[in-house]
Amino acid sequence: MLQPEALKKLQGRALKVREHILRMSTDGGCFIGASLSCADLVVYLYEKFLQVSPDRFQDPQRDYFLLSKGHDVPALYGTFVEMGYLPKERLKNHLKTNDSIYWHPNRAIPGVEFHSGSLGHLLSVGIGIAMDCKMRGQKNRVVVLVGDGELNEGSCWEALLVASAYRLDNLVVICDRNQFQANVRTEELIPLEPLAQKLEAFGCVTRQVNGHSFEAMDSVFSEMKFDNGKPKAVIADTLRGKGLPSIQERADRWFCNFTAEEIQSLMKELHGESLATIQSEALIVR
Repeated sequence: MLQPEALKKLQGRALKVREHILRMSTDGGCFIGASLSCADLVVYLYEKFLQVSPDRFQDPQRDYFLLSKGHDVPALYGTFVEMGYLPKERLKNHLKTNDSIYWHPNRAIPGVEFHSGSLGHLLSVGIGIAMDCKMRGQKNRVVVLVGDGELNEGSCWEALLVASAYRLDNLVVICDRNQFQANVRTEELIPLEPLAQKLEAFGCVTRQVNGHSFEAMDSVFSEMKFDNGKPKAVIADTLRGKGLPSIQERADRWFCNFTAEEIQSLMKELHGESLATIQSEALIVR
């Protein structure tokens, strides 16, 4: 169970990451909606779950994190800054020609395991890494974060069949279930439900969690067993645009390029929402 101090630290770190995401949504813009939806997930994974650090980026025994929904890289880079992996100043190079910080992860950034672009292929990459770790007799855990819209790619389901066939219990597939694919709701385009039953049918031990509750995530991830011969799947229920009520769950706000003035206004909105959330959860902890 998360202690109040640990919970406060996670909340504060997630708020900072959302600030970074918001600042990256100007001068060319970024995919802000889904970056905000997975921010809490990425913060929790790097703070509490993944065994990785700057001095272990090349350690063969490290855990691996693959951001398959690569357009959400502002959440990853914001987390890297807060974890001390990446200098804050480099985020100002977003979309500049003098750096490798742009709309998708790039291995030139320390801590990025694999680049991503076209949706649907990093789960297969993760399976390759998980198989390699197994063959070497290592205990690494391989975590792949996919989007719910990404699951319309047939390659994802083929990959899950392989993961199940090879008993890759060191693989964790997390679905950011924010209910949107680009600017359309998933259930209006190509329905995914019943998603949990589908993942179970493809051989995964499946859990569902509130992707914005650090306590709920800690409960799910701390109880995972990595010796049962089955890959893990976690459906994280999230809200696109979480933290900014004015753009939350709006189909037209999946990608934004705000002006400096709009950023200032949204930053105030972000802090108002975050303070309310922190105060509410603090009451629950007591």
